[in-house]
Amino acid sequence: MNIALLIARVVLAVVFFVAGVTKLADLKGSRQALLDFGVPSRLAAPGGLLLPLAELAVAVALMLPVSAWWGALAALTLLLLFVAGIGYNLARGQHPDCHCFGQVYSRPIGWSTLLRNLILAGVAGFFVGFGRTIPSLSAFSWLSALTLPEYLALGGGLLLLALLVGEGWLIFAMLRQQGRLLLRLEELEGRMAGVPVPQPSPTEASAAPSAGLPVGTVAPGFALSGLYGETITLDFLRASGKPVLLLFSDPGCGPCSVLMPEVGRWQQDYADKLTVTLISRGSLETNRAKASEHGISQVLLQRDREISEAYRGRGTPGAVLVRPDGTIGSPLALGTDAIRALVAGAVGLPILQGVPLNGNGHGNGSLPIVKQPTPAVASNIGMPAPAFSLPDLSGKPVHLSDFVGSPTLLLFWNPGCGFCQRMLDDLKGWEANPPVGAPKLLLVSTGSIEANQALGLRSSVVLDQNMSVGSKFGANGTPMAVLVDAQGNVASELAIGAPAVMALAGTVEVKK
Repeated sequence: MNIALLIARVVLAVVFFVAGVTKLADLKGSRQALLDFGVPSRLAAPGGLLLPLAELAVAVALMLPVSAWWGALAALTLLLLFVAGIGYNLARGQHPDCHCFGQVYSRPIGWSTLLRNLILAGVAGFFVGFGRTIPSLSAFSWLSALTLPEYLALGGGLLLLALLVGEGWLIFAMLRQQGRLLLRLEELEGRMAGVPVPQPSPTEASAAPSAGLPVGTVAPGFALSGLYGETITLDFLRASGKPVLLLFSDPGCGPCSVLMPEVGRWQQDYADKLTVTLISRGSLETNRAKASEHGISQVLLQRDREISEAYRGRGTPGAVLVRPDGTIGSPLALGTDAIRALVAGAVGLPILQGVPLNGNGHGNGSLPIVKQPTPAVASNIGMPAPAFSLPDLSGKPVHLSDFVGSPTLLLFWNPGCGFCQRMLDDLKGWEANPPVGAPKLLLVSTGSIEANQALGLRSSVVLDQNMSVGSKFGANGTPMAVLVDAQGNVASELAIGAPAVMALAGTVEVKK
């Protein structure tokens, strides 16, 4: 029994020590993980530091015989909290990144994550149950009693175990990378030969598993950072009641780069029917440059490929449709042509096999532009606008109620949004010479204080990094705007895009 208790202590101590050290090395990721799991933001900031410190304290307590039982009790408490948090998110169909061991090992949670924590909780419970009455052995005294041949055998066994684990990880990583390369080579070879990549026959297709998750299953949830620090969740993207297209990309992927100009147009031209969101990887600077170049307004960053893997993505570019109810709405589309066909079907356009369409029906690789009426928030017109309070650029809280007494245009903004930047001059001209009866302007923006100060606007600017206020008004992108009357009631439909926003502001003279 003594040996079993000692092994339990050592296993728990090693796990908590590694978890604590790796989380301390990535405090930003630790705080983000707490936010993703639903911890309030005011607790996530200190919790991101306190959690790894607590894990290290547990590891130290477990290694000392005098405090081992209390360390095991603390370990059991933490593990039960982890189990509760994981179970709660899984029950809601959400799969936030566990960040269990910092950047060393961080994957979206699943049932295996829950099982692992339950097993560790069982180990801790075993020690709590028996370790109080049975004296704890010292790991160091046990080691000191070993003979030289036993030391050599122990060292050789540990070295062999480390080599086996390292070799297994290397083989797995190489196989996964090889799979991605084969997919890209297959598409490139098809393009060079001037013929489409062969597709399986209907019989083969029915026999082979579909790419991605099965249609109708719950889409894995996520909470990812945007290009300017805002946090976007899948629930937020679905809040407008439209299907969500998740497009998985990579800055170094050639076919992805070919598709980027079209993504910017899709976000603008089909915003009333479809929420197009790019999920990319790589550095912030590289993705900002690509988004700015092609006018892409909503880019979310995954640490590596954890979100695309949660959706069973097998390469880039890939895309999947998520229904408004949060379930998978399509098989995973791989390659540019398949993605174009998926978008065309989602917005109700005809699909011509092998022929990408443009606005005139010609094949230059983009979908036709179909203008639709702006989606209405008619059910809210005349109703009191959702109350909110946000800090301005000096940190002073600004309330929507401060604007009661005059019409107010709420403009949802992102300094890194190409469409926002294109309308900035028009907005400044409107401020300098407002039409008669023009409303006041309240800019609800993401991004840093410096980026918003650089806009040079005279009107009030408040910061909403999580875009939580925008979601209350049905806004899922930028630029979007809604008018609030002098009594504080919603007075307009949601305006999407620069022309609609400027028309709502009181002018239709918009520069092209």
